[in-house]
Amino acid sequence: MDPNSNVATKTSLQNLIERIGSEHVERRLKIEVEHEAQLFGQGLILFNLENWYSAPWIIRTALKLTGLYGRARRNADHVVVKKHSVAFANLPPAFDNFTILHITDLHADISAGAMRHLISVVGGLQYDICVLTGDYRGKTYGPFKKSLEIIYELQTQLKGPIYGVLGNHDSIRMVPSMEAMGICVLFNECEPIVRGGQRIFLAGVDDPHFYRVDDIEKAASQIPSDAFSILLAHTPEVYGPAMSARFNFMLCGHTHGGQLCLPGGIPIKLEAAMPRFMGAGPWRHGAMVGYTSVGAGTGILPVRLNCPPEIVLHTLHAMGSSADGLSTPQGAL
Repeated sequence: MDPNSNVATKTSLQNLIERIGSEHVERRLKIEVEHEAQLFGQGLILFNLENWYSAPWIIRTALKLTGLYGRARRNADHVVVKKHSVAFANLPPAFDNFTILHITDLHADISAGAMRHLISVVGGLQYDICVLTGDYRGKTYGPFKKSLEIIYELQTQLKGPIYGVLGNHDSIRMVPSMEAMGICVLFNECEPIVRGGQRIFLAGVDDPHFYRVDDIEKAASQIPSDAFSILLAHTPEVYGPAMSARFNFMLCGHTHGGQLCLPGGIPIKLEAAMPRFMGAGPWRHGAMVGYTSVGAGTGILPVRLNCPPEIVLHTLHAMGSSADGLSTPQGAL
């Protein structure tokens, strides 16, 4: 990055610097410049497969040799809409039937077919807020203009408030454009959501996987101890600190559910340091409920096997309503 580019970047990020502090912004920019294409080390796993230049060729060749490439390409383009209902004892009654549209892992510039299908579907959905849990760009480095153009097209079809966090594929330089679209990007921050005179809290942390700039304690610090709270994080890998901070519900992505799975949705590999049962769908850790979406887009190549891309409608219920208890996803629309 030349000096003129650096000045332009800092100018475009000035509002963010004033909001979250220059230390956070400069730390993330430094990692983006020096380490974003790193293959070994940096982050929570030793080997970053998606940054290995041979990975696309190896995966494509293996799928073609097994006769599965055409099927895997078609699967990657058909995004399904899943429904997930969950009840909580401390959910304020005003938020009974509150619905959250959860979209993650767009990898928009390398998932063209999935993005076309997604944009055609979301306009007809009913929900109260939309949340985005990161990985808007295809690669972990390089240009992001095309991804921003697709995100703009997508957000024109979305309704209501839109909140998001960044993932390990995202540059902080994308944020001014995203916020200009009306997407509130949370950096270890929380926002109250008010309904019927009652409120819940929505918090979001910066990427915990590669950049490791998450601060769950800071995000939770302004949330009353008895309040219902939701955490947005790119990856489920921070499930422990999230539970310790007394979050009730955690929404995340990153894993792609394995993307290429054995029959029954059994992932061959999960690019994350966590228990495998947290790799896709609903899960619990102590008193906290979590949901790991397999994502709408794809990494490395636009291919999927036994793991269809998804967006999720999460409907919250107050305990004692007709939807008591944690449910499994109710299927695709």
